[in-house]
Amino acid sequence: MAKLTKTFVEKVQPPASGHVVHWDGGHDRAVKGYGLRVSSQGKRVFIAMGRVHGKQVQYTIGPFGQFTEDEARSKARTILQQMRDGIDPRDVKKADEAAKVTLQQVCDAYVGRPGKLKDSSKAEIERHVAKVFAAWQHKPIAEITEEQVRKRYRGMATKGLTGKPAPGQANISMTTLRALINFAARQYKRADGSPLITHNPVDALRDDWVQLKPRTRDIDTKKVGEVWHRLTTARADLIAAQQREDGRVNPQDADKQAGVDLVLFLLLTGARRNEGAKLQWRNVNLDEGWFHLPDPKNANPVWIPLSSQARALLAGRPRADGNPHVFASRSRAGHVMDTRAPLDRISKLVGATLSAHDLRRTFVSVGVATCGIDLHKVELLTNHVPKGVTAKHYLQTSRLQYLEPEVQRIGDWMEEQGRVAEAKATGGNVVALRA
Repeated sequence: MAKLTKTFVEKVQPPASGHVVHWDGGHDRAVKGYGLRVSSQGKRVFIAMGRVHGKQVQYTIGPFGQFTEDEARSKARTILQQMRDGIDPRDVKKADEAAKVTLQQVCDAYVGRPGKLKDSSKAEIERHVAKVFAAWQHKPIAEITEEQVRKRYRGMATKGLTGKPAPGQANISMTTLRALINFAARQYKRADGSPLITHNPVDALRDDWVQLKPRTRDIDTKKVGEVWHRLTTARADLIAAQQREDGRVNPQDADKQAGVDLVLFLLLTGARRNEGAKLQWRNVNLDEGWFHLPDPKNANPVWIPLSSQARALLAGRPRADGNPHVFASRSRAGHVMDTRAPLDRISKLVGATLSAHDLRRTFVSVGVATCGIDLHKVELLTNHVPKGVTAKHYLQTSRLQYLEPEVQRIGDWMEEQGRVAEAKATGGNVVALRA
């Protein structure tokens, strides 16, 4: 035993190898179970050792320098009393650390789980934390209150991030926050093993939640032909603009064509915008007539048949050297990122501001309401796995080449409507239709 004083701690000699523990004793202020661990490298660390429910527990208080000898002795008394009371100080330390964990730390742990989330989902969650919940980003997550949640939700619903009402973003961001708090409740515990968070403050929004009507906008079937004609005409003009005598291609025109081609592809296939934009040539087989989505939103890899119209569209796409994307562009991602320009071309025709997802809904509407295709087949073609027991267990939901007649029927109808619109635009009065 040694009289652990400031002088002793400063002058104690390290052992030749390993480490040695000097226990406090031999004086009036001695604390039984309080010691100094000294390593051969000269590192000096204060410790406390006692028993909790008969089991020996050693607790590291901290290094000399971070703690003075007086501070370490005082902390040792507290820790040893906890042990005598049946409390493991290591659990208390974990609980103290858990109580300090911030929203950002929880977010990092949540998105950092391997194989759990897509990159796009991770980016969306991180964006919400950094933008919507910026004021709470480095705040202990356990300190977020119901009143704070209500206030932030109302602020997002009425003013958004830019001063304009954004009830949709308010709902999505709060759904994200709820998931992060639930994750924290499962991962971080109090000293007695109970969850750090026992009530999710986002649940208080039940009476405030804005119920949004599901979007059902699509292109009226009476307008599909005009849309087809407008897009194919724009595409032809852009191709012509690139066929110069010197053989050089204007990169800006090439990007514009990629945007128009992507919109036509989405209209013909019902694919989601990002699935189409990120499509790579290695996942396209023009000879057999299909494209493959290896990692779609619903995690159901799928092979989707192409109509002859979609195959011709892709066959006419230029292949950029060193760029694997079908709809290549000069963007940092290497593919089309924004379809706003070509959509603006057709929005005026239909009298509404269209989104890329409206093209997906149009594909469904044309398939079911106009071409008479069974809904479950259109669901499969848009990679919505039917929920019925028979469909889920007996239908082929990944390799969909057997549905080629259905996509061809949709493509033929759209093309014919485009020819009718072209005849009207050019003054023609006879259109040759398919037999």
